[in-house]
Parts: sequence; structure tokens; C-alpha cells
Amino acid sequence: MLQEGMKAPDFALPDQDGNQVTLSQFRGKKVVVYFYPKDNTPGCTRQACAFRDAFAQFQAMDVIVIGISKDTEASHQRFIQKFELPFLLLSDPDLTAIKAYEVWREKKMYGKTAFGTARTTFVIDEQGMIVKVFEKAKPDTNAAEILESLKTM
Repeated sequence: MLQEGMKAPDFALPDQDGNQVTLSQFRGKKVVVYFYPKDNTPGCTRQACAFRDAFAQFQAMDVIVIGISKDTEASHQRFIQKFELPFLLLSDPDLTAIKAYEVWREKKMYGKTAFGTARTTFVIDEQGMIVKVFEKAKPDTNAAEILESLKTM
């Protein structure tokens, strides 16, 4: 698992409109990168809406918010439109960033074991270093916890 104090892996992934986005293009700004399992599922929707509702506060702190899942660009577009999400969603169907950030994990649900994206959020500083990791992020409180931690950075 990537930890605080480590360099954040760069990535180049398409956003909801097909534009390539890299982590390095935001050098000089703090970036919140949150990995989530799937668009339009209950927990992921609550988490995205919590980031949406707190987005003005992230903007006021000059912090970029990026969500990453293995969903397609088209799925991201529908998710953004349905819930009026004001931040970037990146598509990672090949699991490039998901595996680089070590959030592709074995999960157990209803007695079955499968691999999936572990809900994890990283706060990355202006130099591209991981300054905070939220493992097993809770959909309803993740955005607020991040805002609280940013106030002390």
C-alpha cells in the first residue's frame, strides 16, 4: 500500500470527455485523488455527492478533486450529468492507476471472493508527494475528513 511520504505515481487517463489528464499537470497544487468501485452504486453515489456538496470549499483552498474508477468515459458522463458533479472523473479500464496506487484488492462479499477497487483517497501535495491516505474511506464522511485534514496542512 502506498503511504504518506511516498511519491504519488503519475498517471495519464481520459476524463469523462476523452481528454487525457495527468497528475503531473497539477504540480503546484494540492490534489485529492479518490478511487471508487463503480458509478451509480449507492456508496459511490453518496461519496461523489459529498465531494460535490463540499466542492466550493475545495476550490476555496485551491485543491483539485479527481475521482478514478474502471468505468467508461460514457458511464462517467452519465454519472456527472445525473448528479451534477463539478469535478473530473477519470476512466481506468486497464487498471493502470488503480494498480499503481495499490487499490486493486481482493474483496469478500456475501461469502464470495473477487477483486475490485478498494475505496481509498489520497491527498497529494504541490510537489507530488502523498501527504495523507484514507483507506477504507467512508462514502458519507470522506470529503469532510479530507477538508478537516487540509486545514492543518
